[in-house]
Amino acid sequence: MENMFCYQCEQTANGTGCAVSGVCGKKPDAANEQDALTCELIALATAMKQKGVDRAQAVDLIVDGLFAAVTNVSFDKTQIAALTSEAKAQKEKLGGIQVLKAEELFHGDENVTSLRSTLLFGLRGMAAYAHHARVLGKRDPEVDAWFIKGMAALSGEHTVDEWLGLLMEFGGVNLKCMALLDGANTGAYGNPAPVQVPLKIEKGPFIVVTGHDLRDLKMLLEQTDGKGVNIYTHSEMLPAHAYPELKKHAQLKGNFGTAWQNQQKEFSNLPAPILFTTNCLMPPTPAYADRVYTTSVVAFPETNHIEADANGHKDFTALIDHAIKLGGFSEDKHLTGINGGANVVTGFGRQAVLDNAPAIIDAVKAGAIKRFFLVGGCDGAKSGRNYYTEFVKQTPKDTVVLTLACGKFRFNDLDIGKIGPFPRILDMGQCNDAYGAIQVATALAGAFGCGVNDLPLTLVLSWYEQKAVCILLTLLSLGIRNIYIGPSLPAFFSNTVLNVLVEKFELHPITTPEQDLSKILGV
Repeated sequence: MENMFCYQCEQTANGTGCAVSGVCGKKPDAANEQDALTCELIALATAMKQKGVDRAQAVDLIVDGLFAAVTNVSFDKTQIAALTSEAKAQKEKLGGIQVLKAEELFHGDENVTSLRSTLLFGLRGMAAYAHHARVLGKRDPEVDAWFIKGMAALSGEHTVDEWLGLLMEFGGVNLKCMALLDGANTGAYGNPAPVQVPLKIEKGPFIVVTGHDLRDLKMLLEQTDGKGVNIYTHSEMLPAHAYPELKKHAQLKGNFGTAWQNQQKEFSNLPAPILFTTNCLMPPTPAYADRVYTTSVVAFPETNHIEADANGHKDFTALIDHAIKLGGFSEDKHLTGINGGANVVTGFGRQAVLDNAPAIIDAVKAGAIKRFFLVGGCDGAKSGRNYYTEFVKQTPKDTVVLTLACGKFRFNDLDIGKIGPFPRILDMGQCNDAYGAIQVATALAGAFGCGVNDLPLTLVLSWYEQKAVCILLTLLSLGIRNIYIGPSLPAFFSNTVLNVLVEKFELHPITTPEQDLSKILGV
């Protein structure tokens, strides 16, 4: 008997679905409430489409509700239920009715369920990007409209070809959403520039900030100016060090910790509070739960939560005071990455790479660079992810590894050498900076007078949660082929859907680094 059903992430139980409790730590009551919320959001979107209504407030609710359902964001049934009630109230104001029951969401014809799930999970991923852009004052009417269209489509009947058409259309819209967020981040904080980030933690009070929300970090930096409290990034917040408007705060010192899935061990004896601005939040252990602060749609029962006021401002006084009270380490702590490195380098964003495009193109023409690999995506706790570390280690010395998102923590402290002035590992940023990688690939294709698929470029992706799904759909919508994906395939891909993707887009499940490199390099 199922207490719940969830198969949206890579580590789902037995590779089929979590039915008793979430592997992520999500309890059945929270999971079932998320399903109820999803169905109310579908009903709200359907009512909005039927009435021709596109109220920003309702779109914002859809976005926040979808974002709250992303893996490792909200574990709090009460918070989720409040979103459900608001969606139901807005739906009823429009005369809407329930169009899909929670028990029908992930059950029924396996191909319909597979395609519906793929679109839903993609929408959840795009919602995270739309949310981050919105708090910086940026939104796109086409993106907003597609949240309504996409959510309403989830309750409709479509042929397989129609579903695939929706998925490809969605991929194109998600590209615009990522472009929106790219412009919001660079417009607010400047273009990232390469920077070496120390892993040393200086003595004295400090706060660790994790997640993706740069605006939260900026507000905290402004409120800690002159307070004697240092700020350290964690996981996907690492690329913040490369933004000029964030870097100018002297208390932004370095990066703490390794991969996000190690947080329960690494945070246990930390003499500092941790601010979770987005995923990935794991259920805190009693050893540090009192030091966890969440904000926005991130929530865990009985932990500290910081709300924004009506103008979006957040008061981090309690967090800062907590850091001062804890005092931090009494002596400097010299920490390392997973592979023993004392520093990591980030900041090779879209503009930084394009500014060096002439030198990169010359290196390709001269034979100094034979191939580019984009090895990026989400990390996770499931076994098999050391594939990506070994893959990067085994790439030939005349190749460059572009990377982004949290999967890079498997190898970003490695020194695998340089080609001319360029390190062979170029960190392009957070997962949403896949937009920048696409722009770089497009620019290189233009410079060489070929298509992206004709470049000496191979994408090797790791996936974990729903933002990886929306990025994959964007890549497929652009016609990019021969993508390698792992460590396992999504449980929500039926055999029929998987076969279509393999045949149409030449999607490759990863095997071993040796076999895949041999196939890619033709040796």
